[in-house]
Amino acid sequence: MQSNFANRRGFTLIEIMVVIVILAMLAALIGPKLIGRSDDAKLADAKLQIRNFETALKLYKLDNGVYPTTEQGLQALVAKPTTGQIPRNYRQEGYLESKKVPQDPWGNDFVYLSPGEHGDYDICSLGADGVKGGEGKGADICNWNIQ
Repeated sequence: MQSNFANRRGFTLIEIMVVIVILAMLAALIGPKLIGRSDDAKLADAKLQIRNFETALKLYKLDNGVYPTTEQGLQALVAKPTTGQIPRNYRQEGYLESKKVPQDPWGNDFVYLSPGEHGDYDICSLGADGVKGGEGKGADICNWNIQ
């Protein structure tokens, strides 16, 4: 019976501590890189949402001859407007699959102007700070400056 116990070998406290230190070092090196990616993902998501709005607005104009006004807003893509110029050939199912106007990745409403200052319409996310203007993470993301 003693020979069985002698042949069994478990992890020593030192071996366990070495593994914990190695895992902590990996987490310290990789963690910040992964955390910084969330901002990049939100930026990409905002750009994608703006492109989706552009597609829906083009379909709206194709059906109705005009873009929704600023007053009607992006809500005109999910519900037939009842003010301003009433669309003639509004799709009963609307123009967005989600049946509601999404907010930007930071939880703010998109800004929509029609006619816009940079084209037929302007669509902007005000970025992480939710305020017009800004730099870095707080910079506005608008349809005319998406690349």
